[in-house]
Amino acid sequence: MNEIIFLVEEDIEGGYIAKALGESIITQGDTLEELKKNVKDAVNCHFEDDKKPKLIRLHIVKEEVLPNV
Repeated sequence: MNEIIFLVEEDIEGGYIAKALGESIITQGDTLEELKKNVKDAVNCHFEDDKKPKLIRLHIVKEEVLPNV
């Protein structure tokens, strides 16, 4: 595997949640820096050394609601 992609969203309770696409990996962090560390740790725990992706891509989504006025 060359890369793994995580969908990152803001948590309604604060911080961020990251979910891997195509793998059963979910992690969170209070800040983006903490989230990045936790994503790396989760990937390293999930894959054996010879199957670890070489690249971790974070797709950060920020939802905004606009009034239709």
